Amino acid sequence: METRSGKFAGDTPFEIAERWLEEAQQTEPNDPNAMALSTVDAEGLPNVRMVLLKGVEPDGFVFYTNYESAKAGELDQAGKAAFVMHWKSLRRQIRVRGLVAREDGPTADEYYRSRSLKSRLGAWASKQSRPLSSRAALMAEVAKMTALHGPNPKRPPFWGGYRITPLEVEFWADGEFRLHDRFVWRREKTDGSWDIARLNP
Repeated sequence: METRSGKFAGDTPFEIAERWLEEAQQTEPNDPNAMALSTVDAEGLPNVRMVLLKGVEPDGFVFYTNYESAKAGELDQAGKAAFVMHWKSLRRQIRVRGLVAREDGPTADEYYRSRSLKSRLGAWASKQSRPLSSRAALMAEVAKMTALHGPNPKRPPFWGGYRITPLEVEFWADGEFRLHDRFVWRREKTDGSWDIARLNP
């Protein structure tokens, strides 16, 4: 196979993804770490929503949410997910498919502590994905949680992270005349070796 160079160079897909994300942080006007996360429900009906990627680690991609949300229920039930990140400023995207596990220990605690106080209290107040009578009701719940938990709330037991350990990662870069560059990394199991292929546009 041809030698990968320039923007596609890297020994692992995580190395490339981290570099692309760092570059996007310099060029994207808002939320360079936004990703469209895709799940399926118990009947196999797909769902997709935007979430924020919070970590590119040596073995996976980590984000955080409410464990009682619809997305969490679908992640826990299927154990699989996919996401795409697209950066218009760089004219690049990354697609990932893989297996999902909760990140519910010290890493989640550390990330929770790094959030603003209002965000931490909001995590306590929001019953994510469930019906809400009004905005005023939500703000009243935030006030209640503020009084209850004070200025240094602990991470809620129903809030934490998910790690997607990929079986497939595709890197796409825009090319002239729609002749895009695409490289896909695939492996059969999460501790397996990667096969890399260039794909037609």
